[in-house]
Amino acid sequence: MNTSPDGLKVNQTLGAGRDKAHNPMSRSRLLFQPPDTAPATPLQLANSDGLLSSLKRKLSDCTVDYPRRRATIAVSKQSLCTSARFVSQMLTPYVDFHCRQCEVCRSRKSRCDGSKPKCKLCAELGAECVYREPGVKLDAGDKLILEQLNRIENLLQINLAANQGSGLHMSQSSSSTSNGTASGGDQALLSNSSNTAPTIPNGGLGTWVSVPTGTNISTMPRCHTNATMHLLQWPLIRDLVSTPYDPQILLQLEMDREPLHTLTKTPCVDLSNTQAYIQAYFDRVNIWYACVNPYTWRSQYRTALSNGFREGPESCIVLLVLALGDASLRGSISRIVPHQEPPGLQYFTAAWSLLPGMITTNNVLAAQCHLLAAAYLFYLVRPLEAWNLLCTASTKLQLLLMAPNRIPQKQRELVERIYWNTLLFESDLLAELDLPHSGVVQFEENVGLPGGFEGEEQGQARIGHDDLWYFLAEIALRRLLNRASQLIYSKDSVSSTTSLEPVVAELDYQLTQWYEGLPPPLQFPFSRTMLHDPIQAVLRLRFYACKTIIYRPYILAVLENEQAVLDPAVRECCHKCLEASVRQLEHVTEHHAGHMPYIWQGTLSMMAQTLLLMGSSMSPSLMGILLTIVPHQKALDDLINEVIMEVQNYASLAPSLRLAVEIIKEAELSNITNEARLLRLA
Repeated sequence: MNTSPDGLKVNQTLGAGRDKAHNPMSRSRLLFQPPDTAPATPLQLANSDGLLSSLKRKLSDCTVDYPRRRATIAVSKQSLCTSARFVSQMLTPYVDFHCRQCEVCRSRKSRCDGSKPKCKLCAELGAECVYREPGVKLDAGDKLILEQLNRIENLLQINLAANQGSGLHMSQSSSSTSNGTASGGDQALLSNSSNTAPTIPNGGLGTWVSVPTGTNISTMPRCHTNATMHLLQWPLIRDLVSTPYDPQILLQLEMDREPLHTLTKTPCVDLSNTQAYIQAYFDRVNIWYACVNPYTWRSQYRTALSNGFREGPESCIVLLVLALGDASLRGSISRIVPHQEPPGLQYFTAAWSLLPGMITTNNVLAAQCHLLAAAYLFYLVRPLEAWNLLCTASTKLQLLLMAPNRIPQKQRELVERIYWNTLLFESDLLAELDLPHSGVVQFEENVGLPGGFEGEEQGQARIGHDDLWYFLAEIALRRLLNRASQLIYSKDSVSSTTSLEPVVAELDYQLTQWYEGLPPPLQFPFSRTMLHDPIQAVLRLRFYACKTIIYRPYILAVLENEQAVLDPAVRECCHKCLEASVRQLEHVTEHHAGHMPYIWQGTLSMMAQTLLLMGSSMSPSLMGILLTIVPHQKALDDLINEVIMEVQNYASLAPSLRLAVEIIKEAELSNITNEARLLRLA
């Protein structure tokens, strides 16, 4: 799908551009600009990422500008409050000194000289002198700014309370020892600051830089309860499954998995359809990853051809593009006959034989090779092997980003794209598996957003379109999901529904802003019809998954205490959660649209929503809410059965998915038995 016209240009003058990010005056003006340029407080969410408000352009214009720099500038509480006070002062209109009267002079209808602490009359009378400022008439813009100030103040109060409750302080600065989850704020990690000394981490990977803790909540927490397997510990849901599964069982199954045997064979590739597979890659695959430059592709291909596709990073990249292009033409891998060789595997095997030479090479193309190889392993539903390659790519990226002058100017755009892909993939895996953090997240505040390859500006010929809209939208949504994990599901997060209310309201507000910031071709409809546009379909599914995660704690509250639903706010939040779950599952084959990048993640998400609906159907109050979303009980049963029929096709793809399918089937059987028992009792 092409969502941007030819000749896209990068607008170097966008708010929060690279130059403005280092200009103090520009940064102070960023505070109350639209969401694409507003700095993020520690609790600021997706619209502060600067990703999607700047995406919402009229595509009918002759040119469309990609945001060149993500403007999530994490500001300290002190600087934020200072800026807020400054804006408040600027909003206060000029008031004539003699228009201010104390209460005594006002009641006596006498002229007040305005002296402080007491006017002349009050001093003579010995009365208390109290001044009352005249009313200030604000226009719509002033009111909007004041509303934003109030929101920021509320967010600061929430965050301060949370930090105090967990024994943390916002101003605290210490070495990062949390497996790379900490991220710097205003202080640039790449600067040679004398206050930032490298340290050797005592745990995890890649925690080489001492950074302030607690300043970036857009990353996955080290410990969280957001994973699908944690739902099996919830009341009622745990009664549906006989075995008390360890939450780490999925990771163990993938660790015990047999490797790909074909990778040990001598590679033999058929090069007769290369042009068709290359075109398929740029038409169908590059939209997901945006990590291959269509302007330099022909040069890379010629280099690989001259090497006989047997050596060099260019050969490895071309072979991986062929593998992914071939795979994209065959539909969902779940529909391939078991034991049949997956499409593209011959090219991947040939590329795999070249990867050892890339492992010890620390340049941009070597990182790109590992990323593309990881992408194909995700297609094969081999998440742990993909994670191993991502860790290698992460190490190379960190070495490059520690000294940005190591990166050639022409490759900096490519580095940004590889970086965000690596971070997105890692976040997806950390959401479900208890894996070490690679540490690549520590550079997040210093890596800009993709904005277009150089060839685009120079009008060079290209092999295909370079569409960034989906990629940028996915970055924003993944960061929002990470925030939800930090604020709701981490070990230090708030627990009561009362404490959750402002946090959930803010997360939902940011999710709405994310949707409204999408450009028109990506804005999916909320109608209950199946979408045929793959990009819109994937974004809508991810939207509903995010919404379910935001509101899921309210379902747990009702499962633990049925009386909680008597609170109208709790009931409304439960309705939003259950509605999002139903909407994510009601067209189950729509998930095929994202099977190239997301089949493993998507299947576990479907499992989570199905378990949520099953558990809710066992609660009288939640079942009452469900019947306002679906027409009748049979419709809900049919929905769950369709999901089970679909995911059964995935069982052979991975041992972790096989267990997920078995759990859902057992839970549904128990659910049917419980329903039959209730009918007999009735």
